[in-house]
Amino acid sequence: MVAFETTHEALEQQLDHRIATETQALIDEGDDGPAGVADAIRRRETARGAGSLDYRLVTPDGATVAGQLDAEVPTQAGFVELLPYVHTGERRIAQSLTTILPGGHRLLVAADRGVIDDMDATLLRLFAGAFGAMLFLGIGAAWIVGLVTRHRLAQIDRTALAIIDGDLSQRMPVSRTGDEFDRVSATLNRMLDRIGTLMDNLRQVSSDVAHDLRTPLTRLHNRLEEALTTPEREPRHAAITAAADQSRELLDIFAALLRIAEVEGQAAQAHFQRLDLSALVENIVETYRPDMEASDHRLTATIAPGLTIDGDRRLLQQLVANLLDNVLTHTPSGTNVSVDLARSPRGARLCLSDDGPDASADEPDHLFRRFSQGEASRSRPGHGLGLALVRAIADAHRGRATIDRTSGFAVMIDLEVANQAVETNV
Repeated sequence: MVAFETTHEALEQQLDHRIATETQALIDEGDDGPAGVADAIRRRETARGAGSLDYRLVTPDGATVAGQLDAEVPTQAGFVELLPYVHTGERRIAQSLTTILPGGHRLLVAADRGVIDDMDATLLRLFAGAFGAMLFLGIGAAWIVGLVTRHRLAQIDRTALAIIDGDLSQRMPVSRTGDEFDRVSATLNRMLDRIGTLMDNLRQVSSDVAHDLRTPLTRLHNRLEEALTTPEREPRHAAITAAADQSRELLDIFAALLRIAEVEGQAAQAHFQRLDLSALVENIVETYRPDMEASDHRLTATIAPGLTIDGDRRLLQQLVANLLDNVLTHTPSGTNVSVDLARSPRGARLCLSDDGPDASADEPDHLFRRFSQGEASRSRPGHGLGLALVRAIADAHRGRATIDRTSGFAVMIDLEVANQAVETNV
C-alpha cells in the first residue's frame, strides 16, 4: 500500500506540473492580455490531439471568452484535485489549475484524471497479483516445511520406539544439513551413547561383582562355619576374627565400587572449582616421598608450574594417590618412579611411570576395568579397582587415561587446563 500511495502521489504531482507549465505557456503567449490568451487557447484546441489539456477563459462575471471545457470555473486561484466536468455528454473528473489574469479574467486549465485512474487500476491489479503469488508461495512453502517436519519427526518417533522396545543400538537420524533437527538429533545421540556406556558398565559391574566377590564371600562363609563347629575357645575366636577381616575387606570393595559409580555419575562436577594442578601434584608427591624412600623406591618429579584446571580437588588427590599406591604395592624395591606434569597440546599431561614389572601386551586397556589385575599383581594385595577409579576420575574431568608400555609401565592422564591458565602461560 505504501508503494501504491507513493506512485499515485507522484502521478498527481506530474499532472500538476504539466498543468502549471501549460498555464504559464498560455500566459507567456498572451502578452497583450486576455485576448492573447484566448487566441492561444483557440490554436491549441484547433490542433487538439489525444491527451491534450482542456481550457476555459472567462470574464470576471463568468462569461466564456475562449475554451470548450464544460466546467464551472472556480473563483479562487489554485489547484483543484477533483473538478467535475462534462465531456461529450459524460460526467468526468479533471485535475485543474485556476489562474486570475490581470483585469479579473480567470483561466482554467484542466487535465482528465483518467490516466491516473487507469494507472491506479493497473497498480492494484499488479499488487493483487503479487499478493496472490506471495500467498500461494507462502502456502506452498508452509506445506513443504510441514511435510518435511512430519517426515523428520516420524523418523525420530520410529527410532525412539525402537529404543523403548530394547534396541539401544538405534540412533536418531542425522541428515548432515546442520539444521535444528540435526543439532537436536546429535544431542540425543550423545545422550544415548552416554546411556549405552552406563548400561555396559552396569552389566560389567553386575558380572564382575558376581564373579569376583564369590571367592571372598565363600571364604567368609567357611570362616563362620568353622567358628560355629569349633568347640575350643581360641580357634573359634581366631575364626571369628578372620571372618571379621573378610567382612571388612568386602565392605572396602563395596565402598570402592560405590565411589566409582558416584564419580561416573558425574555428580562430582557440582564440586568443581578453579585449582592449581601443579601445586596439588607436588604436594601429593612430597607426601608419598617418605614412604617411597622407606621402601627403597627412587622417586623423581618434574612438575611444570602454573597449570590450572577446573576440577574436584579431593578426586584429583585420590587419582594421584591411587597411582602412587599402585607403585608401592606392585613394584619391588629399587624401582625408579617418575612423576611428570607438563603442558600438552590438549592442556596438561600427568604421567606416572616406573621401570618395574610390565603389563603384558593384551592387558593395558583391560586394566582400567573393575577387578582387573595384571598377572604380576595377582599375588599382591588389591582388588583391581584402583585404575578403574583413576579412569572414572579422568572421565569426570573430561580427560583421558591411557597406559603406555613403551618403556616400563606408565599411566598417562590428559586433562584440559582452564582457559585463563592457557592465556596466561602461552
